[in-house]
Amino acid sequence: MVVTTRVRLDRIASSTRNAHLSGEVIVGDEIVAAEGYVLAVRILEDKASYNTVEDLAGRMVSLRAGDVLAGTLGARRALRGYAGEVPPHIAVGDVIHVLNLGGILGRCTSVNPDIGPPFSAQVLGAVLTFPALGDRVGRPAHIRDHAVPTAERIEQRIPVVYIAGTCMNAGKTVAATELVRGLTRGGLRVAAAKLTGVSLMRDALSMQDAGAVAALTFNDVGIATTHPGVTVASAKGIFNRLATAKPDVIVAELGDGILGEYGVQDILRDPELASLGAAWIMAAPDPVGCWGALQLMRDEFGLPITAITGPATDNDVGQHYIRASLGLEAFNARRNPDGLVRAARDGIDAWLASAAPAEIGA
Repeated sequence: MVVTTRVRLDRIASSTRNAHLSGEVIVGDEIVAAEGYVLAVRILEDKASYNTVEDLAGRMVSLRAGDVLAGTLGARRALRGYAGEVPPHIAVGDVIHVLNLGGILGRCTSVNPDIGPPFSAQVLGAVLTFPALGDRVGRPAHIRDHAVPTAERIEQRIPVVYIAGTCMNAGKTVAATELVRGLTRGGLRVAAAKLTGVSLMRDALSMQDAGAVAALTFNDVGIATTHPGVTVASAKGIFNRLATAKPDVIVAELGDGILGEYGVQDILRDPELASLGAAWIMAAPDPVGCWGALQLMRDEFGLPITAITGPATDNDVGQHYIRASLGLEAFNARRNPDGLVRAARDGIDAWLASAAPAEIGA
């Protein structure tokens, strides 16, 4: 018999948004220890850093000892953040951790010393949902509830500007935002997506603020954290849903790096998704990363690089190396966004010119 309790939530993490939680929920003591299920937990200590969580409005709000948080079970494998996993068994009273700013919950297995240890949190129970009017027995809430459906094929061919990187924090989101802004100002109707990573609304909201007519992430498909095996179907589902906004182009950020553990490689290797690539923008922090990205994209994935951006292009030293030694365009997204937009626009125009008329919009 499930034991239930009514709980008032102080914070509702953005990763739970598909579950449509209210400020007061019913929790049960039977917990499914699997990614995507929503738990209520009590924060056990105060922290001086990495001490916020993104709420349903996309605001960063503080977490304090005693706060009751609704978060989502998931794994994380971040080079510059926490690594963690979903424990094989979770019971009321267990202590788990807050693994990212989107409220992903799990057991931390490795800490980056730059950000210190994660929040510890005591499990209060599984948040229950009552989908039918008058339901007396709830079921554990999952972020698949009300999610955008995945897909096995693309329903409408729209050119895509992909932004990938050699690692996290390489400048991908800055580039994506500037591309959305510049292409929009150039008269195109732009949709945006973040296809891989760990749940967080911030990047999609930045692209919406820059003018995207619609923006979706893998979290909207009911995925807490991407990994190999899930990203192709989720990307195709996202593109199909974005197509309903009738965009001229989609700007798609691939979170983490092209050698990371978040399933970026699956997208790069999928022929249908790759065929939509009108431009391939690569963000890299240094010349070695630029060189390695060129080798990987060419030799492992058979894909071109349209231009390189990120910290490697912060001054003339990196830009000269990229152009002279690698034969690639280099544009700093902060200092020369117009150059980056022109490169992407040229790619879009070439894609449209080469596509058969029947393919476009098909």
